[in-house]
Amino acid sequence: MAISLSPAPRPLTPVSRVLRLCLHALLLGLLALAAGRAVTDSAPHAGWVVAACTVLAAVYAAGVLAPSVHRSPRAGAVWLTALGAAWVGLLAVSPDGLWIAFPLYFLELHLLRLRWGIAAVAVTACAAIGGFLAHSSAVTPGTFLGPLLGGAVAVATVLGYQALYRESERRRELIEELIATRAELAAAERDAGILAERERLAREIHDTLAQGLSSIQLLLRAAERSLPQDAPALEHIGRAREAAQENLAEARRFVRALTPPDLEHGSLAAALERLCTAAPGPRVRFCLSGVPRVLPTPYEVALLRIAQSALANVVRHAGAGRAEITLTFMDTSVTLDIVDDGEGFDPSSAPSGEGGFGLPAMRSRAESLGGLFTVESAPGQGTAVAVTLPLPLEPVEVPS
Repeated sequence: MAISLSPAPRPLTPVSRVLRLCLHALLLGLLALAAGRAVTDSAPHAGWVVAACTVLAAVYAAGVLAPSVHRSPRAGAVWLTALGAAWVGLLAVSPDGLWIAFPLYFLELHLLRLRWGIAAVAVTACAAIGGFLAHSSAVTPGTFLGPLLGGAVAVATVLGYQALYRESERRRELIEELIATRAELAAAERDAGILAERERLAREIHDTLAQGLSSIQLLLRAAERSLPQDAPALEHIGRAREAAQENLAEARRFVRALTPPDLEHGSLAAALERLCTAAPGPRVRFCLSGVPRVLPTPYEVALLRIAQSALANVVRHAGAGRAEITLTFMDTSVTLDIVDDGEGFDPSSAPSGEGGFGLPAMRSRAESLGGLFTVESAPGQGTAVAVTLPLPLEPVEVPS
């Protein structure tokens, strides 16, 4: 009958190495004790006992040193069979061979699957009892209880160790998962912080330096027009105006360099279209209405972030099958609409959201630019989010 063996053993841990060394020492020590007793007690078959102990030790050492025993379950089964045959030979010539049953229990449970290992332990215990009865006419309860209790202790020890090992592996995997998750969260927070800082710097440069330089340029142009054509200061005013214009262009280049990555390779409309294409879950369509015009960076950033937030809510909460994002350019304003056919909700009882994706965060972005943010929804009737921003009066230069 073929015996199913356990899978190839995993790399040994320090505890496993110590246990294996203890098993080696136990078996070899018991063999030395059996051979020593046969010699010192002048047993009738002392020579046969020493020879059987030597053969058993040689078979055991050959299996321990052979790499194939550790790699191949079939080789391990052959070694265990040879070891059992050598042990039966020792048991036939000496009752002291009974002691070898205890380390054999652990070897059988280690090399065989659990059900086969327990069966092998039972057979070994019966062989040990039979060998003792063959050498002794006195039958006591200890004759049966000793091998059986030893086998039960071996089974309980191996099962307990395997349970502890599985628990240790689960904890190790959990710790590795926690470490990986913490690293991912740290990277996400770092990236979010970088993007937030880039947006803040772009907004500050646009609202302070760029606007200030633009005002200086307008004032210098007004001063230049108010002076006569032959005024000596006209030359200095012209140079100052050119310097202000160059620095304004440089400030706007800084603002463009600090825009979010989604806006670096195209217009706001292109970024919104990519957002719709990459959105998981519902089918999302992008529509552009009106004549597109270049918007200030804070406007583009705010509209893109609101679209991302609203679309994230659609994917996570709405259960929608379709959604549509519409960007509309009008004479004095720009409007962004996000509409879905999902489950809808009561806007008056909507939660604040997580991670900046809540409705209050979107409303704050719109109102910080003087815009209007509205939400229309009802249970079972989908949701419509709209944001309207007034277009700036000052013309915005198209990036070259």
